[in-house]
Amino acid sequence: MKQFFSFTFLFIITFITAQEHQISGTLKLAKEAPSSGISVLLFQTGKDVFYKAAVADKNNAFSFLNIPDGDYYIQIKAVGYKEYRSEVFKMNAAAVVLPAITLKEAVNELSEVVIKGKKPMIQVLADKTVFNVQNTINATGSSGFDLLRKAPGVIIDNNDKLIVEGKTGVLIYIDGKQSYLTGADLTNFLKTIQASDIDSIEIITQPSSKYDAAGNAGIVNIKLKKNKNYGTNGTASSGANIGKYETAINSISLNNRNKKNNIYGNYSNRFGDNYDFINIYREQSNTIFDSKSKTQNTVNANNLKLGYDYYANAKNTFGVMVSGNFNNSFANVRTRTPIRKINTSVNDSILLAKSNGHTRTYNLYSNINYKYADTLGVSLNMDLDYGKYDRKKDNYQPNTYYENDEATILNENNSFQNTPVTIDIESFKTDYEQNFLKGKLGLGVKTSLVKTDNTLDYYDVVSDVSTLNPNRSNQFLYKENVNAGYLNYNRTIKKINFQFGLRVENTNSDGKLNALVASNNERVKRNYTDFFPSGGITYNVNQKNALGLTYSRRIERPDYESLNPFEYQLDELSFQRGNPFLKPQYTDNIKFSHTYNYTLNTSISYSHVTDYFAQVIEAAGPSKSFLTSKNVADQQVIDLGVSYPFDVNKWWNVYLSVNAFQSKFMATNDSFISIKQETLSFYGQNNFKLPKEINLEISGWYSSPSIWGGTFKTSSIGSLDIAVQKQFWNKKFTARVAVSDVLYTSPWQGKTEYAFVKINGNGGQDSRQLRFNLTYKFGNDAVKKSRQRETGLEDEKNRISK
Repeated sequence: MKQFFSFTFLFIITFITAQEHQISGTLKLAKEAPSSGISVLLFQTGKDVFYKAAVADKNNAFSFLNIPDGDYYIQIKAVGYKEYRSEVFKMNAAAVVLPAITLKEAVNELSEVVIKGKKPMIQVLADKTVFNVQNTINATGSSGFDLLRKAPGVIIDNNDKLIVEGKTGVLIYIDGKQSYLTGADLTNFLKTIQASDIDSIEIITQPSSKYDAAGNAGIVNIKLKKNKNYGTNGTASSGANIGKYETAINSISLNNRNKKNNIYGNYSNRFGDNYDFINIYREQSNTIFDSKSKTQNTVNANNLKLGYDYYANAKNTFGVMVSGNFNNSFANVRTRTPIRKINTSVNDSILLAKSNGHTRTYNLYSNINYKYADTLGVSLNMDLDYGKYDRKKDNYQPNTYYENDEATILNENNSFQNTPVTIDIESFKTDYEQNFLKGKLGLGVKTSLVKTDNTLDYYDVVSDVSTLNPNRSNQFLYKENVNAGYLNYNRTIKKINFQFGLRVENTNSDGKLNALVASNNERVKRNYTDFFPSGGITYNVNQKNALGLTYSRRIERPDYESLNPFEYQLDELSFQRGNPFLKPQYTDNIKFSHTYNYTLNTSISYSHVTDYFAQVIEAAGPSKSFLTSKNVADQQVIDLGVSYPFDVNKWWNVYLSVNAFQSKFMATNDSFISIKQETLSFYGQNNFKLPKEINLEISGWYSSPSIWGGTFKTSSIGSLDIAVQKQFWNKKFTARVAVSDVLYTSPWQGKTEYAFVKINGNGGQDSRQLRFNLTYKFGNDAVKKSRQRETGLEDEKNRISK
């Protein structure tokens, strides 16, 4: 390991240096805030055309590389500042350093500027694709989970798992913080986030070494809105979704900001009922089990976020943030399962299961942040995080077997399960950057500690008397400590940009099952260290064409639910069981891309996944089955992607995204059947600007047959959405009406076979809805540059599950 780091350092030191024909300069701001994100445009006189764009960094510096001789001028149009245009200057030397440029504030105490600028709905950047949620009116009434279905290149399978570029294992970030929630808990949390609270969704398929190595398919970062205006201001929103049932959605955000202080907070809720269904036709032991389930969920979900930033001076910033999620829900499930022998039309019996569940979840997360940045290219960012997750869940599960007439009772098996879960998360990380050998060198460390306590108290219920069953009751304790360090270097030489990095992660885990019957006790301890290299080369062929080649290695650790050997009863005949011996899966990704005119992006990628853990269904005796996860195959994915935002004319703009991929699973387990599938996924959006401040939006997504979870072969699914928006009162008041899944084509269907169990299934939810929303903005419209901040508590939160 020491030899490897010595070689890496020597490589950086001896990296080729070259004279760059460049233009550089710095910005001086009238306001005490960094200029990071301000666009600087370079125009060539004579031709009088736009030549190149640059973005000012955290130290207010910008540069243009590989500029030919000629006459040029600089133009800057920045939100909150007066427009700037430089005098014409000549480029006839190896380097031209411009005098410092002072940007004058466009806001004063008597006359403030109202910002009318608007980001494009989709931005295809060099390292990520950004879905600007506030610019899609079809987001009306949607949750964060609903929006992920609309995000370009993203598919959600029947188990609510995300698929990006044909791969599962997506790491969810919230405001740059890794979410430690997983499974149903992550899904439920995302459903409580309102679209009106989301600013954008970033899809990062090839993260650098600065990011956690977790996530085979990369990272999806959900950025919540944070008001950027001076003074006191805010937004209030209220809406309703009407489908089979009704749901109310409300949110309010407040912000008070001046040059030294920023206090902000927001609250949102969602309450009402929703509906979903799942039908499973199973063949096992020469018997057919034809199960049909309908669920009515009653939800009362609440989110709260409070924060404070203190700008001590131009170099030092301090911040503290607390967020919470509180959810109280009830699930009423009705399942009917006729049971008969194969090749027979007469039922031997019919199982009716009418379960009632009650879940209460409490999530609290806190962050303390310090950031230093000077004018010499040095920056330091430190985050200390603590999270507490608590879930109390109980479920009454009556199971009654009837004769074929559904009147004569054969027998009953009733049970009650109490399954509390607590998770404590601690994390610290620090990131350091400085200029080095005409490039940028980044270093960082992170440590995280996660402790989970899962209890299952299983009661047999006979004549309304509950008796604890020691054979099915237990406690699972899991502790995981991950320590990481990384190095990253970025440099541009003429037309070529190099970026490479290495991340090292050491994982210590200890899973212990304490059963009431001592013979059922289990314990699995692991300690392993992994290296995760990443890198990329970008070649700017000319001002309209750029080529890129990237590589990364990533890991997907099992979530806490998948490791827990509890047996959760779905009904009398179906169970879910964790696998404490489940190993992590590793992915090697390589991607080649081409960008034309900063808009048309084409890419082809290859990924190889080792020890893929698939969700499989195994027999448990002649009539019962259980769902579990196993390392059963290696996966190979080849993906071709094309995305293109464009304007048809002044009143019609379009975004198109297409991914075509082949997913191949190669068996490493005798019970697993190798499988291969070609899939085409599409996302399209049309926005029409109509007279009288009316906008019409028509969008939709489609996925051809694909493979979910490594074993489930699905049919085509898709959705068509339509929305209309009207603004009033100088755009302070907005009314929206939308219809989601107009053709009701999002329900899924598919089939799987594993270890002598065959299943055909279909399912869906109350996705076709009429949605209304009213939004009112109040307070000051004068923009103040906000601080963008990321914290360290992301990867661990993303793995919490039920």
